[in-house]
Amino acid sequence: MSAVVEVLLKIAFSIGAEPVSWLELIGFGSGAVCVWLTVRQHILNWPVGLVQVVAYIFVFLDAKLYADAGLQMVYVVLGIWGWVNWTRGHTNLPINPRKSTNLEFKMQFFALGIISGLLWLWLSRRTDSTTPIPDAVTTALSLVATYGQAKKLIESWYFWILADLIYVPLYFYKHLPLTGVLYAGFLALCLMGLREWMRSANNQSAALRSESSMS
Repeated sequence: MSAVVEVLLKIAFSIGAEPVSWLELIGFGSGAVCVWLTVRQHILNWPVGLVQVVAYIFVFLDAKLYADAGLQMVYVVLGIWGWVNWTRGHTNLPINPRKSTNLEFKMQFFALGIISGLLWLWLSRRTDSTTPIPDAVTTALSLVATYGQAKKLIESWYFWILADLIYVPLYFYKHLPLTGVLYAGFLALCLMGLREWMRSANNQSAALRSESSMS
């Protein structure tokens, strides 16, 4: 681990008896801004999110949350892909959010089950993780949610909400109080995001019906 990372992992302040590192603080701030920008469908959510995930790679490694640390590395790739998708206007990417098709929804749940199972086996057998099941499930939920977010699928918010409900107590248990608070905030923002994306999709549907009736 580099000298810079070691310095940033030092305690910035404490919440009660729980220490908070500078990296956790950076992840907290950039993460909150990222989710707010995502709710607003602002393209800057992607570069800001990259700052968050790089910070949390080292935070989670230090906390022995190995699947979450690995997830952040995947987020780097998905973040760049999502950023390019939103910038170039991928041919399959709608201007406004949309609901998943039946096949897409089934495939998301299939992926969720497979990824959760494989990660649980790896964490429980190959690492010293003390929380293999929640670590595996939240990682799988987050991957499926990130894919859906990049494709502007409304259901991505449901996966984020479920992940956050598990993340909040998990991070407090792992002595990451500021991150626990952050994910509690994420939960509230996810509920806002779901409402805003559904409203946007409904407005688009109404506009299309209006155009159809006029033609």
